[in-house]
Amino acid sequence: MSKLERAEMYCEFLRNEGYRPEIDDDGDVVFREGGRVYLILIDENDDEFFRVVFPNFWSIESEEERERVERAALYATAMTKVAKVFPVRNNVWATIEMFVSPIEGFKAVFERSIRALHVAVQSFVGKMREDTGDDPF
Repeated sequence: MSKLERAEMYCEFLRNEGYRPEIDDDGDVVFREGGRVYLILIDENDDEFFRVVFPNFWSIESEEERERVERAALYATAMTKVAKVFPVRNNVWATIEMFVSPIEGFKAVFERSIRALHVAVQSFVGKMREDTGDDPF
């Protein structure tokens, strides 16, 4: 299946789930949920790799904060199944990454994947607030 065919398959699924996806200039899928922007990044060389990304959800303002970000990202990644949280330049991204065979099997785990992504982000934010002494609530 080509990258475009996979993008169209993801878009069709997302439309059926009530989202309004678009294919971006890179051929990846962009959709919104709860005011947040998500991406499904498509690996042209791996037909069984599924990745949902919540990019740029936290800005890194200083090198001191970067150290805290790295600790919180490791914590959130360790605490959440299939999720990864990591810095990208001066922002923090969260992803769900897994192998799905056949790729159409992503449909069965999509909602759980989005929930896990939210849990990872909440774990990260909670750890960041804990490290600064701010009350997370």
